[in-house]
Amino acid sequence: MKIEIWSDVMCPFCYIGKRHLEKAMEVLPFKNEVEIEWKSYQLNPDYHNTNNEDLYTYLSRSKGMSVEQAKQMTGNVVEMAKNAGLSFNFDKNVPGNSFDAHRFLHFAKTKGLQNEAEEALFHAHFIEGKDTAQLKVLSAIGEKVGLDKKELDSVLQSDEFTEHVRYDIYESQQIGIRGVPYFVLDRKYAISGAQPVESFKGAITQALTEWKAEQPKNELKSLNNSNNNNDAVCDENGCELS
Repeated sequence: MKIEIWSDVMCPFCYIGKRHLEKAMEVLPFKNEVEIEWKSYQLNPDYHNTNNEDLYTYLSRSKGMSVEQAKQMTGNVVEMAKNAGLSFNFDKNVPGNSFDAHRFLHFAKTKGLQNEAEEALFHAHFIEGKDTAQLKVLSAIGEKVGLDKKELDSVLQSDEFTEHVRYDIYESQQIGIRGVPYFVLDRKYAISGAQPVESFKGAITQALTEWKAEQPKNELKSLNNSNNNNDAVCDENGCELS
């Protein structure tokens, strides 16, 4: 069963939601039956940090609040992150445009490393204070998770995967997504926001149970000669010739 996650690296709740999902998956007996796919979403697609703006100034300007109010708001998020086992450092956080980061994640997907790249991207942005809008930063992150640096640099310096990002955003509009993180389970159920671990456990269990019930059962036709009474088989009663 597939879980699709619309997310933006600029969103702290997306990182917290990722942790809550992972903690839920750790205790579920069928975690290996779930496939995770990350989808692109931009909270502020027109923003470009051209003045070396820090996060508090950005929030103060964009949300019409004082810098002190911005610090108080992010302080609450830091506490929420701690409960998820994350150590956010908003004093070092660099706001920026996330479009190239989404292209980077689509490239990582083609190499089977999308989830690892997503984790590394979040860690760099929220904990290390890296400017993830810079191509050289994305290149270094990619190299750490095992992507070929030369190939990645070629992708980042082109417009490759641009349409993939745009299609994800278009798809989010069709589904009716207005904020992230947004988790879509088997295209039947949705979880909006960084919900508690128990909420993820219940929703995934329900969705996967229904998904498994809907999977076709393959009844195989035997090609054995019906007149052959010398089948050599083993079953719960042992091994014998019939």
